[in-house]
Amino acid sequence: MTGATAIERVLHGLVDLHCHSGPNPLPRRFDHVEAARDGARLGMRALLAKSHHHNTVMDLLAVREQLSGLSTQVYGGIALNQFVGGINPYAVELSLRMGGRCVWFPTISSSAHIDHHNSGGGFPTPTIPLSSSRTDVRDASGALLPQARRVIELIVEADALLSAGHLAPDDVRLVFGTAAELGVSRMVLSHPNFVIGSDPQQCREFTALGAYIEHETAMYDPEVAQAKGGPEQLMEWISAIGPEHTVLASDLGQHGRPMPVDSFIRVGGALLDLGLPEKDLGMIVRDNPSYLLGLDR
Repeated sequence: MTGATAIERVLHGLVDLHCHSGPNPLPRRFDHVEAARDGARLGMRALLAKSHHHNTVMDLLAVREQLSGLSTQVYGGIALNQFVGGINPYAVELSLRMGGRCVWFPTISSSAHIDHHNSGGGFPTPTIPLSSSRTDVRDASGALLPQARRVIELIVEADALLSAGHLAPDDVRLVFGTAAELGVSRMVLSHPNFVIGSDPQQCREFTALGAYIEHETAMYDPEVAQAKGGPEQLMEWISAIGPEHTVLASDLGQHGRPMPVDSFIRVGGALLDLGLPEKDLGMIVRDNPSYLLGLDR
């Protein structure tokens, strides 16, 4: 494997757009403050704290004194699942105007996610009993819901990041297309080959609309039991989509899984060993996610 010094140099300043730090109803290995402290090991510039269940901005405001002395910045946002009222512009308005940087369209409430989970998709179980319901982005005629359009308008107003969540490809196309028309400049699709079921050709359609394709170290790390493939598969995706349209995040924080920093080192080092140029790795872990999170705006 490429020497640790080399990989640490390339990864210095990385931005993790997909960190599942706690508190959360799903079992978590670490909280937001611990995530930032661990990120400092690698000179991580920033991370985005994601919860499928609540607005993480309020978490971060509650611990801002603990975060203030840390070199890794932590940002939050809101996922539009049933726990916040689904496609709820009022909740989005609150999150963004309190400092949120990202709005995730439905993740665990999306039809694609529920169908995947019901078929044995291996998603963790909450530590408390929670009701489940589907959250759609379309009305009965197939058109985008008015409240979804309003959410997109709020994202434009805040110049925030729009994530497609766990929507199915046809819904992603509708949301991204509308977002591009309305002026959203920061869009991302996470783990296209997990839950969502999107292929490289579809992803190229999304990048043509201005979106980036996010892959996660958790999906390709040999230390993650539920990994969906090896670094070779990730290299194929990067080649198919292009590093200029690709982001590498962690999607880690779950109990029993590696720390994000260690996973970035393993997977990033493997990519270098497979021939990915250092400048391309820097682009997908540092430059592209920095832009998406609006760190230099």
